[in-house]
Amino acid sequence: MTENSPPEADREMDYRATVFLPHTGFPMRADLPRREPEILARWQAIGLFEKIRAASSGREKFILHDGPPYANGNLHIGTALNKILKDVINRTRQMAGFDADYIPGWDCHGLPIEWKIEEEYRKSGRDKDAVPILDFRAECRAYAAHWMQVQGEEFKRLGVEGDFAHRYATMDYAAESAIVAEIGKFLMNGALYRGLRPVMWSPVEKTALAEAEIEYHDHKSTAIWVRFPIVRATSHYDGHSSRGSNEDLLPRSTEDRKRTSVVIWTTTPWTIPGNRAIAYGPDIDYVVVRVENVAETSQARVGERLMVAENLLAAFCAAVGITSHSILRKLKGAALGIPGSLEPHVLCRHPLYNAARQEYSHEIPLLPADFVTTDQGTGFVHVAPGHGPDDFELGRRHGLEVPDTVGPDGTFNEWVKPFAGLHVYKAADRICEELKKAGALLGREEFVHSYPHSWRSKAPVIFRATPQWFIRMDGEEKIREKALQAIAETHFVPEQGRNRIGAMVAARPDWCISRQRAWGVPIAVFVHRASGEPLRDPEVMARIVAAFETEGADAWYASPPERFLGAKYDPAEYEQVMDIVDVWFESGSTHAFVLEARHLPWPADLYLEGSDQHRGWFHSSLLESVGTRGRAPFKAVLTHGFVLDEQGRKMSKSLGNVVAPQEVMKDYGADILRLWVMMSDTTEDLRIGREILKQQAELYRRLRNTLRWLLGCLDGFSEDERVAYAEMPELERYILHRLTELDTRIRRAVETYDWTGIYPEIHTFCANDLSAFYFDIRKDSLYCDRPDSPRRRAARTVLDHLHRALCTWLAPVLCFTAEEAWCARFGEETSVHLETFPDMPAEWRDEGLAARWEKIREWRGMTTLSIERERSEGRLRSSLEAEAILPSETERETLLDADTWADVLIVSRVQFASSANGLSFGATAAPGQKCARCWKVLEEVGENKKHPKLCRRCADAVESGLVCRAAAA
Repeated sequence: MTENSPPEADREMDYRATVFLPHTGFPMRADLPRREPEILARWQAIGLFEKIRAASSGREKFILHDGPPYANGNLHIGTALNKILKDVINRTRQMAGFDADYIPGWDCHGLPIEWKIEEEYRKSGRDKDAVPILDFRAECRAYAAHWMQVQGEEFKRLGVEGDFAHRYATMDYAAESAIVAEIGKFLMNGALYRGLRPVMWSPVEKTALAEAEIEYHDHKSTAIWVRFPIVRATSHYDGHSSRGSNEDLLPRSTEDRKRTSVVIWTTTPWTIPGNRAIAYGPDIDYVVVRVENVAETSQARVGERLMVAENLLAAFCAAVGITSHSILRKLKGAALGIPGSLEPHVLCRHPLYNAARQEYSHEIPLLPADFVTTDQGTGFVHVAPGHGPDDFELGRRHGLEVPDTVGPDGTFNEWVKPFAGLHVYKAADRICEELKKAGALLGREEFVHSYPHSWRSKAPVIFRATPQWFIRMDGEEKIREKALQAIAETHFVPEQGRNRIGAMVAARPDWCISRQRAWGVPIAVFVHRASGEPLRDPEVMARIVAAFETEGADAWYASPPERFLGAKYDPAEYEQVMDIVDVWFESGSTHAFVLEARHLPWPADLYLEGSDQHRGWFHSSLLESVGTRGRAPFKAVLTHGFVLDEQGRKMSKSLGNVVAPQEVMKDYGADILRLWVMMSDTTEDLRIGREILKQQAELYRRLRNTLRWLLGCLDGFSEDERVAYAEMPELERYILHRLTELDTRIRRAVETYDWTGIYPEIHTFCANDLSAFYFDIRKDSLYCDRPDSPRRRAARTVLDHLHRALCTWLAPVLCFTAEEAWCARFGEETSVHLETFPDMPAEWRDEGLAARWEKIREWRGMTTLSIERERSEGRLRSSLEAEAILPSETERETLLDADTWADVLIVSRVQFASSANGLSFGATAAPGQKCARCWKVLEEVGENKKHPKLCRRCADAVESGLVCRAAAA
């Protein structure tokens, strides 16, 4: 030191290096599209899935049975939603202490793949029917195998954790063998039968369809009003009408009799050739009217007599152009038949009757039916037993013929005159023309309505009676009754799913399981040609099952029948069934070859799919399992909604609003997509789009910054620093209480599968409780206290708990980010996915303490408003320049002392002032000088001669020698 050198105390000293600022290698910028594949590669390299299984050994199993997606094309956003939600639930169960062994699977058979191969044939000019069936099936198998591989990689890129090395597929030989064995169980117990029934039929695809394969679109149809002239009515006393005989329905003269008709209304003119009856409602009021005047274009005739429902009369007359009429008679529908008798007592002539050609000469009976309503039409329903379930059941009760009018391709059969070869979709004009010739057409109109279409070909479907294989719902097996009981015993999330599937099961007809296609598992049954009875021989079925196990379902097509029939039966006497089984039966059987065959717990803990699967996979799995095992294959059923665009519209290429998960991962990363799922209410339809993804990225940024700040402030933390709970300040104990509240919510969600609102609550905790409150308060202590300070050590202990809790809570959703945040602290040889949710000691739960701090937070908010007002008006630049003024009340002064209040309010000083004069919360400039290290404004700054710019605490910290790494360096 020279003579003129200033004393050391007067030198300008830079204290920034002595401040314990956060330090971490965890980057602020996530760069997820690049970093996530690196993490996936690391997991693969270290065998993480195998490590998890080994660590889980001996734990209670949790089985979420995977509903198989279809192996046909890249993943769409709905499938991504489904797989992410499954993965989150599996991971949460795993981290809650279970062994969540998830086996992903694929549905590989069925029409969509067959349709794709046929499309390739059509492009190349090949005839599918000329291709040997085994060659065709091999092409289908190769197509499915390719897309399974593609989808499997896409699932992994989403972060989905599962046993992909041992995935299941319905086209595996073991699976095909198990499926045919399940068919055999229904065969042996008598529930499987072949019968003629109307089923949903696709003329384009030439096969029966299941209800789950149907979607509804607007369709233009032709509606017609048709006369059915009454030709005979048996006399009896009806007991209801004012006149005693339904002979009165008929006029006396022969000429007038030709003028009395029952009028029907139908939206399917093509079903008229198949008409065999007319249905009426016994409790409906009908009228017989005489037409007095008609409009110029009307096809009604003056003087004719027409019968319709009374409360539809006005609408009917307006529709067909009847301008005036007189009512000849009113009667109840019951007057059209004899009570207690199934015999018809009113007969009509078919509207297409042609005397010269003797076509449609059969008489049409009027029959009572409970499905007739007066919502629209005429109150009479024309009955075509081959083209509707209600029509068929009514016809069966009354012994009606079921005419075979329409072929597999949707054209009228050659014996249906004069419409042979005409396609039903194009039949309306010709049908109306022939009805008009016969004098039966009363009116016609075109209208647009919602109509069933095949979800694959997008073409409209029809009801068509064909010989099909069915599983009966109400036989000795009591499948319907047992299914309804199983539904009552199942936990549904959301609860309304119970009523939805229950109503479907209660009302459904027998299950049609046959399809007339080539790619699938055949209904491996032999039928005795003479009797029509299926062969129910366990030995034959055992040979079929064994062959399928080693050769797959191709064995059915490649082998002669005697291989399966054995020496006991003559192949010439048996028909080998070539129909394949409905793919819903296949996927409904997966519990047998995925759970039972692998010795996993049965029934599964959970089935999880979209809400449309109440009529799909949930439904078929329930019926299959109840029919073979007497109970449901699941304990709980969880459903999620569909994905729409930001405007709530269905996604379509034509609208250009499709959001592809592959593009989202390329732009944002999988964690953003996973966060979108869990920040949404998945029980409702979800929306996604550019702006929504930006919002999710912002939410993610806040969560990532929380983890980054925790890691930075925990730099160098050791067990020696840890502070016991009883020695912690109240603020730390309050934050630990908040952890227990979240822990309770999370563990409840683990048990109930109801995750709605959980991750938004975690985000709110990070943003409000931590960043805007706890971190804001404690950063002063963490940055400026000496490292052995009890307050700083307590804060770092709580940060340790927060880091462990948040990493494990976020790991099921942000599976890549949580792993990165865990390894940034504990090293690359560790993984957060090997951890479980941390236990929260019971002593951390303190409701009284929480109530106290909620009041403190309320008063803090009021003070913050006062400080912000001072800042906005230029009197203060930061809260640390302020002295907060609190109204003097005993409760405030005893809750916290002035120094602690100053910490909580992030001000330099607090004073309590009398509120007698109406003083409220306020702020003013604090007296004193600004500390160069902590920036608090205190009167004590300058007391230390060696460090005149520091407050007492900062001077002590600097003098202690316990400096941060930057200062030590």
